[in-house]
This record gives sequence, C-alpha cells and structure tokens, in this order.
Amino acid sequence: MDKESKLIQVRKEKISQLKDNNINLYPNDFKPSCSIKKLREIIQEKPDSLGEKGEQFSMAGRMMAINKMGKSSFIRFKEGAEQFQVYLQKNGIGNDNYSLFKKLDIGDFIGVKGPVFQTRTGEWTLLGKEFKLLSKAVRPLPEKFHGIKDPEKRYRRRYLDLIMNPDSRQTFVTRSNIIALMRRYFEENHFMEVETPMMQPLAGGAEATPFKTWHNALGMELFLRIAPELYLKRLVVGGFEKVFEINRNFRNEGVSTKHNPEFTMVEFYQAYADYEDLMDLTEEMFESIAIKITGDTKVEYQGDVINFKKGWQRIPMIESLSKIGGIDPGIIDNTESLLEFAANNNIQLTNKERHGKILTKLFDVLVEPKLIQPTFITGYPVEVSPLSRKNELNPELTDRFELFIAGKEIANGFSEINDPEDQNSRFLMQVRQRDEGNDEAHIMDSEYVEALEYGMPPTAGEGIGIDRLVMLLTDSPSIREVILFPHMKTK
Repeated sequence: MDKESKLIQVRKEKISQLKDNNINLYPNDFKPSCSIKKLREIIQEKPDSLGEKGEQFSMAGRMMAINKMGKSSFIRFKEGAEQFQVYLQKNGIGNDNYSLFKKLDIGDFIGVKGPVFQTRTGEWTLLGKEFKLLSKAVRPLPEKFHGIKDPEKRYRRRYLDLIMNPDSRQTFVTRSNIIALMRRYFEENHFMEVETPMMQPLAGGAEATPFKTWHNALGMELFLRIAPELYLKRLVVGGFEKVFEINRNFRNEGVSTKHNPEFTMVEFYQAYADYEDLMDLTEEMFESIAIKITGDTKVEYQGDVINFKKGWQRIPMIESLSKIGGIDPGIIDNTESLLEFAANNNIQLTNKERHGKILTKLFDVLVEPKLIQPTFITGYPVEVSPLSRKNELNPELTDRFELFIAGKEIANGFSEINDPEDQNSRFLMQVRQRDEGNDEAHIMDSEYVEALEYGMPPTAGEGIGIDRLVMLLTDSPSIREVILFPHMKTK
C-alpha cells in the first residue's frame, strides 16, 4: 500500500469513529458573516476598534496548515485565494469541540467565530470562540511544498491544481476578466450578444472535421458546430446589424499546445464595415484589454516582449512569403516551382494541391512561426477562403486577414460575400475539393445561399480565439494551461 493509500485508510477510520460518536461530518447550517477579503478591509480601515473584546466575525474555509500545541493551536484556513490565521484554545471552544478539532486533518472545511487580535509578531488572527466542522475530506491534499508539478495530473485533477497552485488559480481569474472586458467592449460599441445553435444539420463556417451526433426524436444526424458564422450572418440578413457571440466550437482535430477539440471564440459581424475596419477594431480592443489586464501595452510572453499598442504591421500574404519566408518572388506564381521549392526544403506537398493551398501551406511553415509581434496577414487566396469577398483589384485574392501574435494565429476576419451567386459558386468549388479528397472542405449550404438571396448589407466579420489570447496575457505555454478541463485520453 502506497503512502497516499495509507493516509486515506487512516482518514476513513477516523470518519468511522466520528460517525459512531454521532458527529455530523457534512452539516449545512453554518453561515459565514464575513469574507477574508472583507475582514482585511475592516482591519485596514479601523484597526483600533478591533481586539479580543471587539466585534466578532463568522468565517469559513479549508484548513491548509495546523500547528497543535497541547491546549491551543494555530490554524491557517483558505477561502478562495485568501488565507487567514485562527487561534483555538481548549478553554475557548470547550473540551468536546477541541477534542473534535484534534481529530481533523488538513483539507477539512471548518467554521469559526470570534474577534480578531494581533499576535506578538503582529499578524492579525481570529480568536475562535466557536468552532464547527463543515466538511470532512477523505483524501489528503498534495504536500504543500511540492504541490502538483506533473502537468498531466494538474489537468486531470484541476481542482487540486486550483487549491495548491496560486498561479494556476490566477490564470483562470484573468481568463474570466478578459472575457468580461471583451463582452463590455462589444456592448459599449453597440453590438448585441446573441446565441446560435451548437448542434447543426450542416457543419459550416470553417474548414474542419466536425463531431457527429444523432437526434433520436428528429431521426437525423447533427453536427457539433465548427463555427457559428453562417447563423450569425443570417441574423445580419434579418436586420441585426452588429452582433457577437462568445461561443464554444468543436473540431475533430489533433490535440497540441495550440489545439483543443473544444475551444472558445468570440465571433462578431458588423454591417456597412469592411475587413480593414475590423483590423482597426481588433487593435483597439486588444490594446484596451492588455492595459486593463496587465497595466501596460507591453506584455512578456515566453521570453518575448509583445507590444499591443495600436499600429500593428499589415503585410499581404504574397509579400510575406518572399520578405519573411525567403521564397524567390519570381516563382510565387508558378505552381511547379513552388512544389520543387517545397521538396528541396522538406515541406510536404503533393501535385494535387491547388496553387492557393500551396501558398498557405508554405506560409504556415515559413512565415507564421516568425510573426512574433502582432501582425495582420492580408490577401488570402480564393481557394482557401470560401466565405470571403473577392478583392476588386485582384479577384484571385480575397479581402481577408489573419492576425498572428507570438507565432500563433489569433484571429481570422474578412469582408463577407453578400452576392448569392458568388457564394453558391464558392460552395460548388469546395464541393469539388471534397470530391478530390479534401475532407475539411466546406459543405454546400443551400439554405444559407437562400438567405443571401433576400439581401445582406455589406458586412465584415471576425473570429478571435479566446483561449490563445488568454495564453498571451497570462504567459501560458500551452492551451491546456488556460482551459479548466482540457480533453485528455482516459487512463
């Protein structure tokens, strides 16, 4: 039997003894009157009014440390992210309660009531006049000074990670704050928050492999959404001209430091705007969020200093392939030359790849990892942009951008197609790509084309990966660090 199993066995024996003595191990009648945070504020505002004969406070939390000294003990208990000290005396809470306390363990929840005073070292401490067990823990917490170092254990037992690792807890507090700031930004700019279906009869809005499910009552196959795009644009057709959705998307793809099959995005659409307007909006929103979260526009991420101040560089994809990727500008329009270049540089491509797809794959390998500072890459090929408006000067390209920071794609936006004939022909092009073996090509959505036939105003839309933005603003190397319960293989 290992050490943890022995400790669990000892605790179970204690629990059995306590139950035999009619001790309620899980009561639900203790109501704390004050939080640790509030108590610290009171101490700061009026310390002279406190003391052993002053106001009494009812408080509750998890015991994180116990120092027993015969007839008295010091306890450190935790409530949320805060910790506070309690001093218990046998003659203060009575023999029975003190006897019960001595049988308890670190990790148990307790309720205490009493005044606060300063110890000889000056630490404010609650003097327990009343004491109650609120919840008995069966399993021991990890050792205080070692915590949980193994990332896999931290992800599988996130609750322990949150108890033992303050940095991890703060990451998710920051995540919540980022989402709240993002929501506030859109609301202040007169966007309306909406909700669209997470189960859809057609998986559209992006090129990805969907998860499938079955609806018994309807007798039909449904897909977990890979993006909310086509439903949000239906709302623009319906007259909601500025909409956003903070949404969960599902893509049946690999798991890595940058990918989780279930992830969070914000997607938004604005009528009478184009893709350049959304680049401006994104710069403004990110700069604002960075300042409010970190206090500065400059944020350190994995050794690099990222500057979120407005005025990010904007580079056409074709230009980036030569200036950053090192490809001779003279061969960029030649498919055979690009395939030869890829082969010489151990980049896997096939002769079946369309020219636009070749360009984007070369970009993924040669350019994307080098884009450390916030950079908009514009002018994506039509073949890889089935929902983006064609550029009027060069119809082989689209009015689309992707945002890259620290070598990661963070956002994707474009001026929308509102010509139903053009959209229908793009869907047909994607159907041909599926027939050629591209399982992630977009499906035909005739109902969406029908919606466009009723008329959609000039519109631009964008999706931002919230998980990756949180990674940047919390200096987290893996997406699993910013998702409370990332997907993992079962043991």
